[in-house]
Amino acid sequence: MSEPAPPHVVILGGGSAGWITACLLHKEWGARGGKVTVVESPDIGIIGVGEGSTPQLKALFDHLGIAEADWMPACDATYKLGIRFSGWSERSGFESYFHPFPGPTDLHSEPGFVLNTTLARRGFEVPAHPDPWFLASRLADAGKGPHAAPTFPFAPSYGYHFDAYKLGAYLRDFACARGVSHLPLKVVEVERKADGDIAALLCEGGERIAGDLFVDCSGFRAVLIRQALGVPFRPFGENLFNDRAVVMPTPHVSVPRPQTDSIAMRAGWRWSIPLTTRVGNGYVYSSKYISDEEAEAELRAAIGMEHSDQPARFLQMNVGRVEDSWSRNCLAAGLSQGFIEPLEATALHIVIATALEFVRAFEAGGFSAQHRAAFNRKAAVRSEGIRDYIVAHYRLNQRTDTAYWRANAANQALSEGLKAMLTAWFTHEDMAAANQAAYGEPHYAAMSWNCIFAGYGTFPPADRMQPLPHNALSADNAATGAMLDACTGNFADYRPAGL
Repeated sequence: MSEPAPPHVVILGGGSAGWITACLLHKEWGARGGKVTVVESPDIGIIGVGEGSTPQLKALFDHLGIAEADWMPACDATYKLGIRFSGWSERSGFESYFHPFPGPTDLHSEPGFVLNTTLARRGFEVPAHPDPWFLASRLADAGKGPHAAPTFPFAPSYGYHFDAYKLGAYLRDFACARGVSHLPLKVVEVERKADGDIAALLCEGGERIAGDLFVDCSGFRAVLIRQALGVPFRPFGENLFNDRAVVMPTPHVSVPRPQTDSIAMRAGWRWSIPLTTRVGNGYVYSSKYISDEEAEAELRAAIGMEHSDQPARFLQMNVGRVEDSWSRNCLAAGLSQGFIEPLEATALHIVIATALEFVRAFEAGGFSAQHRAAFNRKAAVRSEGIRDYIVAHYRLNQRTDTAYWRANAANQALSEGLKAMLTAWFTHEDMAAANQAAYGEPHYAAMSWNCIFAGYGTFPPADRMQPLPHNALSADNAATGAMLDACTGNFADYRPAGL
């Protein structure tokens, strides 16, 4: 069976999601005559929540052939080795933990960590906090960058922090230089065909933009997928309580570490994201438990901006996903497809995966219902798998100081997959096997699940922990530490350009 001819793709909306999708679709189809057009209203701003990524953004730039030396200075970007969660647990010794991106050295240290967490789950007093077991946390704590000396063969996985506005602009220029069309027009109407497919976008001034495939990157408005096609939206409000964010930048006060900080607050959490030009700060919270004014005051106090006239910006978050990411001849991407709060910085990861998997599905069967259904099932599993891991942060929290944290710890609106992971941990099952059974193709590796449970100190109470019997073996934390210290010595101190 021959491959279908590349479609003429019309993308509604720019920003990071629109231009990432444009770059990827043009990369796949441009040489075969595929045409990509981005219709972007100059009057609609970019939300830009987060400014952090997973290692999939590095894979994107590698795929497109874009060097870090070119894009990072243009986007005020810095490196990210993982996320440090602070204040999510009141248990002594577990006040914070680092969630690393998995890397090749973890193959040597992770088995010992898993062994000790298994023993600690059974009530034995062994070193089971995740931080000492992984290279990424060592590098971040030491202020090291992710690039090793040429003689060291094991590079860690890493992501980035960046200015979302500048990233979108950089990718726009990159795409347009390679043949993607950019039309700065405001769409006023969506023209439908007799069979219900989208025929064209009608713009102010009378311009009509026709195409074969329409990609909805119009943000929370979801102009095509929800407004025009009526695809239902599935909210995650019963699983994830947060629906608001207040954001505010601050200047640097010290050389930043290559990590995102996620710090628990009274009714949510705040991020601290270091760019080369500023620190991005945001407080993600539930409007049921705190008002906007109270949230702003709490954020200002936390970041030392109580007496500053720097204005705060408020964002409303529509947390959930559309029922079908691909409906008729329309693909939803970015916020139009769905939004899961930025706790694990997965937004762009989902955009990249959506575009690449759509290409594979289309190449296999064009606009066939069979391939569309399979694509939608996979997109839903990915979204809900990410949601489950984020819900786990709240469900496992070890705080009792506010009604917000107590309600999250008592939340019973859990998926069957997440229930299975909780059961596996507390019944001392193998977490890797449980992860595979629960999610099939897990988005989060077993290492991440072990890190979150262990990082919060989800073990029997301290007064019930027992010394390890003399005939039982635990992992040698000292030997692992020496190995990781030796590895860390191969990395240079990290100081972002311009700081």
